[in-house]
Amino acid sequence: MSKEEKEITKTEEPKPTGPPKSAFREYFESFVVTLVMALFGMTFIIQAVTVPTGSMQNTILIGDYLLVNKFIFAPGGKPVPLLPQKEIERGDIIVFKFPGYPKEMNVSKQNRDDAGVPYQTNFVKRVIGLPGDKIEIKGTDVYINDNLLPEHKIIGDPPSKHAALDTEEFEPRQPDQTYDVYYSEDSIKGAPANQRVPFAGTGKPYVVPENSYFVMGDSRDQSLDSRFWGVVSRDLIIGRAMFVYWSCDRAASSESMLGCITHPRFDRIGKVIK
Repeated sequence: MSKEEKEITKTEEPKPTGPPKSAFREYFESFVVTLVMALFGMTFIIQAVTVPTGSMQNTILIGDYLLVNKFIFAPGGKPVPLLPQKEIERGDIIVFKFPGYPKEMNVSKQNRDDAGVPYQTNFVKRVIGLPGDKIEIKGTDVYINDNLLPEHKIIGDPPSKHAALDTEEFEPRQPDQTYDVYYSEDSIKGAPANQRVPFAGTGKPYVVPENSYFVMGDSRDQSLDSRFWGVVSRDLIIGRAMFVYWSCDRAASSESMLGCITHPRFDRIGKVIK
């Protein structure tokens, strides 16, 4: 290429139009893109929730902040090929919108109010019964389709409102017992509390309706769950609890956000929920 041709080629190169971007504009555009991606993730993939009650202790503690996988459960129970999705399984710990007590149940207004606002309050429980399962609870034993559900039972009594349960092992774990449940010492000794529950109590087996799930808390004597208000519809399920991203001592923090920051439980951060 001759010198003249090189000069022509050089002059014909496109030049940037408009003024150069300022540092502020570049930072602003990066912030907007990050914000959009975060909003997309929080809407369709993950969600952060906190745990205000002890119904899942000691699996999940009061003051744990959880990340929830909203994408893992395929809509309609049909996983999309090549995507990391699955059907809801027995033993999964799920986050869902509280369905409320059935209208026909004779429940006081105070109890309804204490339970939380239906379709707005987030609950965290473990899936016990799948659609079509027959559930019957006899004392501390849970039966699924007339077969005993393998659960590792531990004596657990709360020493105070926000503290973890004081636990005592009383039976060895069996190979098929993949998670722990906690009962008070009175319940373990045979107190007939589960005979009085409205759903699936002794002598009152309950069949889980289609597209619904029977859930219970791991701290069985502290949990307001399907035994008392019924099942969870599939469309109320937000996702599966993944892990603890922050945790604080609610008692020491006096229920304040600043106190929660200054009283962390570092040993809980990063704990996988299972």
